[in-house]
Amino acid sequence: MRLLRLNSWLLLTCLLASCGSAYRSLQRTGGDAACIKRFQPQFTGSVLYNTQVEVLNHHFSGLLVFKPMPDSSMRVVFMTETGVKFFDFAFGKDGSFTKHYMLPKMDRKAVVKTLKKDFEMVLMRQDPATAEAFMKDDLRYTAFKLKKGKIYYITDKDCRALLRVENGSGRKPVVEAWLTAYRNGVPDSILIQHKVVKFNISSQRVEK
Repeated sequence: MRLLRLNSWLLLTCLLASCGSAYRSLQRTGGDAACIKRFQPQFTGSVLYNTQVEVLNHHFSGLLVFKPMPDSSMRVVFMTETGVKFFDFAFGKDGSFTKHYMLPKMDRKAVVKTLKKDFEMVLMRQDPATAEAFMKDDLRYTAFKLKKGKIYYITDKDCRALLRVENGSGRKPVVEAWLTAYRNGVPDSILIQHKVVKFNISSQRVEK
């Protein structure tokens, strides 16, 4: 009987721990939220990435293109090496979003919404004036509110190195992204991983 009670207590403890929020222990802090702008990719001309996309049991490969436009919007296009488009989006300087094209088989509201959020994380075009700053375990979390959840840019405490980006629900990260090996303000590698379903985007910069 005592062993049964012990096992029940351990099970309850594990369940409570699993339900705990990954962001519960964040402590609000001060400092200039604009420091994360140093990590914003500086796409001053068209930049190409060899890209692999895994969605459930489907695999796509091709070229991901970031292209700044004269109106200060950013065009993001994913296409095959022969030029057949999977999608073509535009992200406006004012926060607007335009779907110019989506492959009919992929053209679902949830898919478009997911890709929009993913690339907003990468482009980092949020206004720092709307940010909140937190600390946890010597890491700095610069947070921007979404309709549901927040985007967290996680750096070292001095905001000198970008460690990862998270799209977090109220309790845990649902998407994580890494921008690494910056050269002249542009990351050589971009990796986006979804936590709930298998949906991963892996990109390596192509030298022209």
